[in-house]
Amino acid sequence: MKATSSKRKVMGEMVHELIKEIKELKKEKDAVILVHNYQRPEIYEIADHIEDSLGLAKAATKSTAGTIVMCGVDFMAETAKILNPDKRVLLPDREANCPLALTISSKDVLELRDLHPRAAVMCYVNTMASVKAVSDYCCTSMNMVKIINSIPEDEIIFVPDQNMAAWAQEQTKKRIIPWKGGHCYVHAGFTPEAVMIAKKNHPNAKVVAHPECPLPVLKMSDYVTGTGGMIKFTQEDKAKEFIILTEAGMVHRLQQVVPNKTFYSMGKICMTQKKITLDKVRESLLKGRYEIKIPDDVLESAQVALDRMMEYS
Repeated sequence: MKATSSKRKVMGEMVHELIKEIKELKKEKDAVILVHNYQRPEIYEIADHIEDSLGLAKAATKSTAGTIVMCGVDFMAETAKILNPDKRVLLPDREANCPLALTISSKDVLELRDLHPRAAVMCYVNTMASVKAVSDYCCTSMNMVKIINSIPEDEIIFVPDQNMAAWAQEQTKKRIIPWKGGHCYVHAGFTPEAVMIAKKNHPNAKVVAHPECPLPVLKMSDYVTGTGGMIKFTQEDKAKEFIILTEAGMVHRLQQVVPNKTFYSMGKICMTQKKITLDKVRESLLKGRYEIKIPDDVLESAQVALDRMMEYS
């Protein structure tokens, strides 16, 4: 028992020293560290900003640092680069990708355009730069409906998340044309049966769901929003308990910013979000790993869709 306690103490001291070193390196390298809500709790300790995808995009454009270290997944780092083409953007693990973003290519989007020539194309921010480059608009889970209702066209191709497309169709009179087959494996894993059990176990808790969840789950929920909206809703709502239907790491973030309330996780984990570690962030700052490079033509085209997303932020 004593040996285990001593080991934990030593590990805690090592983590503390590593965090201290990273903070010093950050100043030395003129870097800002942006951290997504789904990251490991210890990564929060080195963050300059902890946000959802939209919040990270905003923070990237406001930063005066010459280097942006993105503790998230690849499309987030690409988004930061597109919005800040003159800055160096680093992703600490080159394999920290978003499986949802990889479900669609620019070729797929162009084929959808041919099938629906009168439709505008809206891509979710969870897409690669090449997909954004052939899209008319980009959105996040927070501003999706707002942007859809502002688009002149009555038909909108929505890629790549079919669950978000189904939710969007519930919120608008426009015709939403989904990309079939695209979904987030974490959110797609939530089922009505599991939610019913959670509600039975926590009868006083409100259910807050991410729009990447299946439509039957969303219809059972008390509130549907992105991770940034989850923070705002749980801060302002009178309820004291919440069942959170999104990646499990969000509960750590909610406990941090809303400490006077109780949050229940359904235990779904995004393994690629968890690839970022303190050691990898240190190596990224020391050695410039791994710098995001986007061809100029792709970057310029993708910037059009992202600029429209930022207009409605």
